Amino acid sequence: MALNNTYDARLQQETAVGAGVQILLLALLGTAIGMGPAGWLSGLVFAFATWAVLSRALHRSRLSSFGPANRVTLGRATLVGGVTALVADSFESAPPVTLLVGLTAVALLLDGVDGKVARRTGTSSALGARFDMEVDAFLILVLSVYVSTQLGPWVLLIGGMRYAFVAAARVAPWLNAPLPASFARKTVAALQGICLLLAGAELLPRAANLTVVLLGLGSLLWSFGRDVLWLWRKAGSVVEERVPEELLSEGAMTGMAVTEPMVPALELATR
Repeated sequence: MALNNTYDARLQQETAVGAGVQILLLALLGTAIGMGPAGWLSGLVFAFATWAVLSRALHRSRLSSFGPANRVTLGRATLVGGVTALVADSFESAPPVTLLVGLTAVALLLDGVDGKVARRTGTSSALGARFDMEVDAFLILVLSVYVSTQLGPWVLLIGGMRYAFVAAARVAPWLNAPLPASFARKTVAALQGICLLLAGAELLPRAANLTVVLLGLGSLLWSFGRDVLWLWRKAGSVVEERVPEELLSEGAMTGMAVTEPMVPALELATR
């Protein structure tokens, strides 16, 4: 028990250091650009929420060490906190676009690092994968908010789609089934950050930015649609495999035969 408490204390120290670095970054940004209340508040809320959620998740996971890959992800989360503060500040003033683009670009580049570090060091974990995914999802959400001020509120569909899927899974549990690994899904996910970054940098004409973001949204709709269809079909196949066995056992007990008219009821159960 004492050993477990020691491990837990070390893990909590890691999250506390991460929160401290986040606040330091906010202080540097505030000094450099004169960040307003909205930026400070958003950045501090992000730092506190990250610390609280990650601390609780680490306590429940019982990991023996934080691991180098999670440190990389925590560094990315710190950069995302900075981007969040700058985007919030953009509603009150005009923070340097180059600074926002720089922080975002580094966060996106590091996205491919933490996974490689985890595999090479043998420290892959479910918590690390979820941490990485949530940081990615929130960065895309924040970027979509920023770009929506330039191209319109429809851009929010990119950042909100993943959260809408999670909400839908609470109503339709079959959406929680694990998906097979897909290179196409990973490519589409990476494409969202690139498209939003290009549009946010405002280096291209508005028409080009519009085309780039529409390309990202179209590919995301295709990816989510394909996965939802696969999950729906998988849920249907599970029902079709299980229900006949139950009916057969019930028929054996009552002396009744399973007849073909029962099939439409099975199809209805998959919807």
